[in-house]
Amino acid sequence: PGYENTRKTAFCPLSRSSKVARCAVDTPSGGNMPTFSRIKVWDPYKRLGISPYASEEEIWGSRNFLLEQYTGHERSEESIEAAFEKLLMTSFRRRKKEKINLKSRLKKQVEESPPWFKNLLNFVELPPKDVIFRRLFLFAFMGGWSIMNSAEGGPAFQVAVSLAACIYFLNEKTKSLARASIIGLGALASGWILGSVVVPMIPTVLIHPTWTLELLTSLVAYFFLFLACTFFK
Repeated sequence: PGYENTRKTAFCPLSRSSKVARCAVDTPSGGNMPTFSRIKVWDPYKRLGISPYASEEEIWGSRNFLLEQYTGHERSEESIEAAFEKLLMTSFRRRKKEKINLKSRLKKQVEESPPWFKNLLNFVELPPKDVIFRRLFLFAFMGGWSIMNSAEGGPAFQVAVSLAACIYFLNEKTKSLARASIIGLGALASGWILGSVVVPMIPTVLIHPTWTLELLTSLVAYFFLFLACTFFK
């Protein structure tokens, strides 16, 4: 009577995940929203409920499953995401370390290899992946084109185009048309000779009736041309 009753207005923030207003009565203290029971677990593997040897797919799966269970509870979501991000960083560092170790082992093996092998490596390089895939697609296309036209005639035109492409790519790297031509013709001859020797050894039951010796030999030649123009310096 002697004073006026005052009431505090409840503040209702928006949940980032559900975009629905949550008032103080909706918090875990109200009992209406489930709370992640492992919020304070220090080990991120135990927090997500997975093995220390879990794969990235299992880590993602556990993270998505838990977020679905505790959607709307901000502290639970933050705890799950924090453990998930920590495990992703651990996985990234492990992969990077394994990659470095692999390079170190390969480098050591090269250093311990015979002199002739080291001299051979001086003529080889590893181009970017996009270059490898583009050239692989080109020669695979030539192989498919030759197979599709196998009933109509030999693959002479496709072989000529492949040789020209190989010489073109080599000339771009070596800046010498003569050197590029020698390497390209050598790759074609090597592939053709090897194909002529290996193909007759393949059982006829494994070969399509319309595939001639010339066609199969050309497929081997395409592979050699791809190796030459992609990995030779």
